[in-house]
Amino acid sequence: MNERLGMIGAWSDVIGAIAARRPSLGPFGWMLVGVVGGAAGYALVAGGPVFHGYSYLTDAFSGTGGAIVVAAILLAAGFLIGLGTKIAGGCTSGNGLSGNAMGSPASLVATMTFFATAIVVTVVTEALL
Repeated sequence: MNERLGMIGAWSDVIGAIAARRPSLGPFGWMLVGVVGGAAGYALVAGGPVFHGYSYLTDAFSGTGGAIVVAAILLAAGFLIGLGTKIAGGCTSGNGLSGNAMGSPASLVATMTFFATAIVVTVVTEALL
């Protein structure tokens, strides 16, 4: 298809199909359906969604209603990440997976920036906590 692979493209495909009132999805839209369906299938097999492993989030918001707070924070964060990737014209998975595989210099620099930023934020966060 000669296009970058990423979840923002999948999300855009689904939103485009809904906006155009198309009765079918493209291949990226079906990828999103597969990711969401896989997550839902795992949650069913595991006995429901389990919100653990989010470090300070699950530690700070444990107990009654804690899962709801964690889910709300994760949904808000996901929305903001999606908005940022749409504004930026690409996401980390699209740059990291297919952009690097195609040898795109911009994707190589972007991926190095993502990793460097993540490392710095992790070190700073650990030092402050």
